[in-house]
Amino acid sequence: MDAPVLELSAVSRTVDGTVLVRDVDWRVEPGQDWVVLGPNGSGKSSLLRIAGLHLHPSSGSVRVLGESLGRTDARELRRRIGYTSAALADSIRPGLAAVDVVMTARHGALEPWWHTYCDADRTRALDLLQRIGCADRAGHAFGTLSSGERQRVLLARTLMTDPELLLLDEPTAGLDLVGREELVTTLADLAADPSTPPMVLVTHHVEEIPRGFTHVLILVAGRVAAAGPLDVVLTDPTLSACFGLDLQLAREKGRWSVRVDGSAP
Repeated sequence: MDAPVLELSAVSRTVDGTVLVRDVDWRVEPGQDWVVLGPNGSGKSSLLRIAGLHLHPSSGSVRVLGESLGRTDARELRRRIGYTSAALADSIRPGLAAVDVVMTARHGALEPWWHTYCDADRTRALDLLQRIGCADRAGHAFGTLSSGERQRVLLARTLMTDPELLLLDEPTAGLDLVGREELVTTLADLAADPSTPPMVLVTHHVEEIPRGFTHVLILVAGRVAAAGPLDVVLTDPTLSACFGLDLQLAREKGRWSVRVDGSAP
């Protein structure tokens, strides 16, 4: 059996006395695509930053792609991980062309003049924009794109280095309905492609779970409330306990939805 691509054991993170993540055990195996679900303040983004080697845990062990945090060069290991977040989007210069946003990931940079790129790098960036449905925006300034287009460009950026793991921190946050659905469809297409590495998607909303994702990790107050296959773990009682509401789930054509149970007295 192949080694897990991500393995966290008893991981906790405390900052100024506040516990962000507590005693998390989690394994992501090859061929799995995970959703990390939970309310605001549950530790989702902190957990993803630990998994992406952008934060060190206060305690516990982290193994990513067979390497142990603290026993390897984290800078080199991060190059094997595709990672995107709202903070990254805010760091991109608005005037930078979309193709350059993607291409500069080759060296983990934010500007093209910091390194030398070849025609093959630009061609790959254009191919990735084609793959995620933004080829016609390649020459457009990043700041002129819609929110949904920006997120899809950042998704293409995560693929630039042929990563072995994709970590996506709330890419649908702030998107309108069209932008959200376009991005969720793109993620579903990636999940259906066997060449795509394992993905981890952080979200607040079950409606944003793409078709083809296989597993879910539910966090409440920094702790794992439930984890495992989506079809087994994502239930009315589990989700209701997570959000503190009486919720009813539905699933149609591979997409989830939820509503508050109006039959409760």
